[in-house]
Amino acid sequence: MAKKNLHPSVRKFKEFVKNNPSIIQEVRKGNATWQELYEDWYLLGEDDPKWANIGNSNLDKKSEEQEKKTDWLGTVMGAFKKMDPEQLQGQINHISQALGAIQGVLSQFQGNKGGQPSQKNPGPQHPFSFRKD
Repeated sequence: MAKKNLHPSVRKFKEFVKNNPSIIQEVRKGNATWQELYEDWYLLGEDDPKWANIGNSNLDKKSEEQEKKTDWLGTVMGAFKKMDPEQLQGQINHISQALGAIQGVLSQFQGNKGGQPSQKNPGPQHPFSFRKD
């Protein structure tokens, strides 16, 4: 299989991308398209500070996400430490009683509706009727 003859600038851009794998990650994440990056590379050149920031911005985002996860975990753990087990048990009992009441009301309504359709529609229970020829 013969290689396609690419324009020299495209070959240079491909080499540039191979030397900067963070650019590939930007495209895979959907932050940029190959066309945009090629145009920026063609207009700005390889020495532009934009290319150095692409890799660093990813590291900054990852560190911020890690800090958020740590903060969230600390908040949850702090909430568990402050919980009173007896108060928590009381809240669970109240929720359980409320759910039981809701289930009782729903079963009453479903019980009334369940009898009505069978009286109105005494036809066959099977949705398809098959006849012999």
